[in-house]
Amino acid sequence: MAGALVWFKRDLRLADHAPLAAAAQAEAALALVIIEPTWLQSPECHPRHVAYLLQCATALREALAALGLPLIVRVGEAVPVLAELRRDFAYAQLYSHEETGPGWSYTRDIAVARWCRAEGVAWTEWPQTGVVRRLKDRRGWAGRWLQRMEAAAVPVPAGFVAPPGFSPERLPRLPTLHELGLAAAPDTPAAGEAAAHRELADFLTGRAIGYRRHLSSPLTAERGCSRLSEHLAYGTLSMRQVHQATEAAIRTTPQREPEGRELTCGLRGFASRLRWHCHFMQKLEDEPQIEFRNFARSHDGLRAGDGVHEGAVDTQRLQAWCEGRTGFPMVDACMRQLAATGWLNFRMRAMLVSFAAYHLGLHWRAPGLHLARQFLDFEPGIHWSQMQMQSGTTGINTLRIYSPAKQQAEQDPQGQYVRRWLPELGSPAYPPPIVDERAALADIKARLYALRQTGQARSEADAIQHKHGSRKAGLPASGRRAAAPRRRAAPDDGQGELF
Repeated sequence: MAGALVWFKRDLRLADHAPLAAAAQAEAALALVIIEPTWLQSPECHPRHVAYLLQCATALREALAALGLPLIVRVGEAVPVLAELRRDFAYAQLYSHEETGPGWSYTRDIAVARWCRAEGVAWTEWPQTGVVRRLKDRRGWAGRWLQRMEAAAVPVPAGFVAPPGFSPERLPRLPTLHELGLAAAPDTPAAGEAAAHRELADFLTGRAIGYRRHLSSPLTAERGCSRLSEHLAYGTLSMRQVHQATEAAIRTTPQREPEGRELTCGLRGFASRLRWHCHFMQKLEDEPQIEFRNFARSHDGLRAGDGVHEGAVDTQRLQAWCEGRTGFPMVDACMRQLAATGWLNFRMRAMLVSFAAYHLGLHWRAPGLHLARQFLDFEPGIHWSQMQMQSGTTGINTLRIYSPAKQQAEQDPQGQYVRRWLPELGSPAYPPPIVDERAALADIKARLYALRQTGQARSEADAIQHKHGSRKAGLPASGRRAAAPRRRAAPDDGQGELF
């Protein structure tokens, strides 16, 4: 078999890695990570993302070296890097996983496919999530997801043959953030495959107790959530590994003691959310433009900033929201935590988006880019689907408008969280509320509810439901339903509390 190149993207692990297993059968093999300037310059990239990737790549390089496979790390656009490397190693096979990423990665993959055809390189891609490419219909999607997740995980290869002139022991060091032209990054959590498995084991053997209760409050979610989202985003764990390990833990946890029953209850709640992770990613795969435009085009013009509305984005409101100085303590505390740590639990993420969209009247695109930069676990498919869902522009989901005061009363009743992140609270340094909440919500509610009653909006909602609705996919209901009456059920409502 001819030489093979494994292109690692967001799959930085050894276990359950089909491209890696295929390359082990080749006469000679190399592995490659490309740090692309297009990514570094993209509006969703942050130095913390790059720092985390470099940590993952460092751990991966060491693990691959033990198997005899050199991991090359190159800075440059994909096609030139692939072409240059092929002059030194005449590979005939390019192996990678499929990727449902932002628009620039989709354009990049088209260019790589064109180059491969021109150069006679066979590019083979494998799925690594439940996302199905070129899906025509959502019927039976959940069954296909389960079939993939229940399939045997791909074992780690025993070893590789490196091509002449390449040695795992003589590789150039990885670039630094400074050499990449980036600012210093905030501290990031432990990265790499070993760290991912430690986090998974810790959750499955104990931290999952109380999972359903701990999801919502930023006081308890920091440890009560699985904290696996960045590992799934960078692929140091596969979705199949997480699913199978969770199901095994459910089967083997003793039920004689209350603690065992509590643990099993938490694990079952977590297991159900794994399906929703891929469900949201499937939306971006099927409708790539939802990264840039409203899901429901009948909502074009609703807010400034969508390319249709006459008027400019309110940059003062946007900046105050980004910096955590809106005068709404729960909103500002959450934004401060996110900037400092790169993580926030889902309910608080939803509140931030709801506040930007409904209280401040901001179109979701600019706030979405800011949050994409802040979230260490930025997953494009989930991110843009949720930005639109929480902003009310999907056309099918219930309008979920979070009251910051209510969230603070329920999730931080003693004020412990807001005092931690807003030390200036109560002093003249803390600003007054940036908007009149009652007036702002009355205005947007009136416009949105009126819009949803139009024939165009109703017709479009039916089409969106037909193509993307979770009920056709066969996904189970999850989350509490709102008591307020509505025209149609919102099958995705409450499904974002993924991890």
